[in-house]
Amino acid sequence: MRRVAADVSGGTGITSHVLFVDRHPATRWVNVAVKVALVLSFVIAIGLSPDTVDGKAMGFRAPLFLAPAVLVPVIARRRGWYPYPHTADALLAAPFLFDTLGNLLGIYDDFPQTDDVLHALNWILLVAAFHAFRFRNVDDRRDAVLLGYGFGAVAIVWWEVMEWAVSEDGFGGAGSLALTYEDTVGDLFLSSTGGLIGSLIAVWWLGPRTDSTVGGFHAVTSGPRPPGR
Repeated sequence: MRRVAADVSGGTGITSHVLFVDRHPATRWVNVAVKVALVLSFVIAIGLSPDTVDGKAMGFRAPLFLAPAVLVPVIARRRGWYPYPHTADALLAAPFLFDTLGNLLGIYDDFPQTDDVLHALNWILLVAAFHAFRFRNVDDRRDAVLLGYGFGAVAIVWWEVMEWAVSEDGFGGAGSLALTYEDTVGDLFLSSTGGLIGSLIAVWWLGPRTDSTVGGFHAVTSGPRPPGR
């Protein structure tokens, strides 16, 4: 049976722009590039163990950071998502790639401000990924910005809890995280602010549109829905 793009218009002519971004060839290639770079980064970090990753718990990070890159394709295939969620997939993997490269290339050590920059940037991407998944199934913008903001805030709280636990126990070889109260509060502020920015951008860019043609793609606003959308 021929698959068609998910219809979230409910017959209203309103279609989430993320569906058209997902179908763009460039989005697919960006997604592939992010995934390949992430895997290669961990192969180098764990296989070659350069000095830049000493005490950075790369063995602990690897399964956590690579899990989304594996789970999203598996879930998409099992549920028959079409078009494939390249936008959400790439946005979800990108923060893990940037964090890994920051450690692997020694950027965190050479430029202390990198941690602050990436906390804001990565949460912009993470919350954008949240909306990229969400707008494939809903066409309602109401409270979307605050919903994404809340998701980002909860995510950074649990991230900081995980970092503290790893630092305390030294699990995975994390002996040099050197967490402080000021650092934790700063991370909470920067990431939650980045999450708000990401939510605003994603709702505007990926959310529902009333145009029949968006971004050079013909909108699919009718037809059967694929199973397990």
